[in-house]
Amino acid sequence: MTGTEGPTAFRLAYVPGVTPSKWVRIWQERVPGVPLVLHPVTAAQALGVLRERGADAGFVRLPVDGDDLSAIPLYTETTVVVAPKDHVVAAVDEVSADDLADEVVLHPLDDTLGWERPPGLPALQRAATTADAVELVAAGVGLLVVPQSLARLHHRRDLTYRPLLGVPESRIALSWPRDATTEHVETFIGIVRGRTVNSSRGRPANPPAKPAAGSGRGDSGRRGSGAGKAAGGAAGKNRRTASGRPERGRRGKPRRRS
Repeated sequence: MTGTEGPTAFRLAYVPGVTPSKWVRIWQERVPGVPLVLHPVTAAQALGVLRERGADAGFVRLPVDGDDLSAIPLYTETTVVVAPKDHVVAAVDEVSADDLADEVVLHPLDDTLGWERPPGLPALQRAATTADAVELVAAGVGLLVVPQSLARLHHRRDLTYRPLLGVPESRIALSWPRDATTEHVETFIGIVRGRTVNSSRGRPANPPAKPAAGSGRGDSGRRGSGAGKAAGGAAGKNRRTASGRPERGRRGKPRRRS
């Protein structure tokens, strides 16, 4: 999937937390002649990469600002709080924002939730990345609130996470330049939306050749069926084996002639 990009390659960007493998596999089955090149980007980079034509389409986090990009919302992620396994958070099934009022909550610079005001108490310094913030959680500095996919991406055996209620959620969308809706983009949209290969917009870019005339269920097919019946009838009249002996019945006894 990643590698040398050919002139007709389809370039797909994706932000951390998105796992595009299912859609890539379907693309490879439907459009085997066009390589799909994966282009990982940060959430902050994603829209710029599309605008600069660094990718044909991409999985991004909403919102998508401006009218130059099209976007199809796909799903909304659960927001979770990441904490050490021995923290009180680990003892409950879910947490509310009010439960974090007295906790230090880390707010990394690459945060994707668009807070008006993050819950909890602010840390003395903001971590540069979510990965750095996860390390600080493991060190006991504070807790971290992220979309569930990022908690899974940065999973550690000494940490856990629980759903957090009453806070913003992150939505994933497929986006592409509005003035560059190519045939390949349309094909990928069909794949992501679950269209079948035979739907109007889900057809492969290189469909198989149609069978030659007369090879299907036309007149010649019906004649062929009749010829088979004739051959079967002729075979049925000749009940003798190659040795000249009569064919044996179901119980192994030779059939008597009438």
